[in-house]
Amino acid sequence: MVKPKPQVLLDSVRRLSRRQAVGPLTNILYKSHPADIAEVIKYLTDSEKRMVFGLIKDPEKAADVLSELDISDSIHLLSGMSEEQITTILREMSSDDAAELISNLPGEISERVLHLMEQEGQKDVEDLLQYEEKTAGRIMTTDFFALGEDTTAEEAMRAIRENSEAEMVFYIYVVDERGHLVGVVSLRQLVIVSPKTKLKDIMMTDVISVTTDMDQEEVARIVERYDFLAIPVVDNKNHLMGIITVDDVIDVLREEATEDIMKMVGTKEEEYVYHDKVTRVARLRLPWLITNLFGGLVTGYIMWLFKVTIKDMLALITFIPVITGMGGNVGVQSSSIMVRGFATGKVSFDRVRVFLMREILIGFMMGVSCGIVVGLVGYLWHHSFVLGLVVGIAMMVAMTVAASMGTLVPTFFRKIHVDPAIASGPFVTTSNDIVGILIYLATATIFLKFFHLIP
Repeated sequence: MVKPKPQVLLDSVRRLSRRQAVGPLTNILYKSHPADIAEVIKYLTDSEKRMVFGLIKDPEKAADVLSELDISDSIHLLSGMSEEQITTILREMSSDDAAELISNLPGEISERVLHLMEQEGQKDVEDLLQYEEKTAGRIMTTDFFALGEDTTAEEAMRAIRENSEAEMVFYIYVVDERGHLVGVVSLRQLVIVSPKTKLKDIMMTDVISVTTDMDQEEVARIVERYDFLAIPVVDNKNHLMGIITVDDVIDVLREEATEDIMKMVGTKEEEYVYHDKVTRVARLRLPWLITNLFGGLVTGYIMWLFKVTIKDMLALITFIPVITGMGGNVGVQSSSIMVRGFATGKVSFDRVRVFLMREILIGFMMGVSCGIVVGLVGYLWHHSFVLGLVVGIAMMVAMTVAASMGTLVPTFFRKIHVDPAIASGPFVTTSNDIVGILIYLATATIFLKFFHLIP
């Protein structure tokens, strides 16, 4: 079987780095595509990563490699370099990528690098850093192509040829004399019209744009919805400030998905940046574990309150893990659907009731099925009809309630402008454990008042 190109490159780089064969390794890196180099770097040890990246002598190629890497790997590679070397590389990057890296560098280093870039006329990076993180303003590039509305098609084509370094000229954005965005022209339109045709005569005036303070996740949804290759960014007065290209949108989608997953398990994406700092990583994970700890204590306290019920029907203990476990699983399923739905725009507040009723029905159906199974097991195992009935009813109610909580909790967080991803995982699981055990033991207590059967 023929190995894929990145695997062949990885094998070669590992072999040459072990032999400290700097010459052949430099030659391989010179001939390799930046995306392939970035893919190889992901699988190297920390020392190998720095060695390989240090052999890339072309600042532009080094910048392209950093653009392909995760932010944690990029920061790791830059942290071993001088401020002057970092500045040389960042100068070759697009302003939005450079701004992201600078914002993640340690405080003193980022300030010195930013100062050096200002001295070299790289004011665009500083301007982007003034916008809030995760907004359109932070991820846009100011290296865009815009022309006046009285520009002819012939003049536009000439301008494109003279500005070949502009960021991905997919569209010509048309502005008036005050810099307001008034239209957009595709390259196809520009080619097929008469050379003397003015842009204002062929431009689309119904321009879909985003504002500088719009959340980057909402920007990604808009680009995905309309299949844009780029989207203009304007301020509150409709001045054209920059553009966001499809490659940045892909990065946003990946970043947001990673962030949601990390939050769902009770940690943060910063863990990748501080992967070698055990104490820092532990502090990131600890808060949600403390939440689980107190949730477990509350569950234990509830069991203590129902000690008489448990004493009279000791076999109840057998099914406590089943009741809490199934409720937690159902809750996580429902909350994950809601979190993803909010993230992709498929769930909105006016449709929450529809999703709630659906999840309640699904939880009820699954609860009935699992309740019948566990009820039969309880009856056959402990030869107690009462126990089987209690376990079956408790399972049905607990799973139904868990499904509804898995829907409502993310909605509540979204309503108060808190990322609903934190509602999945630890929060929902812990709360459903508490509710599940309460339902189970309360059901048992009610039935014990009417039936005095001890297994």
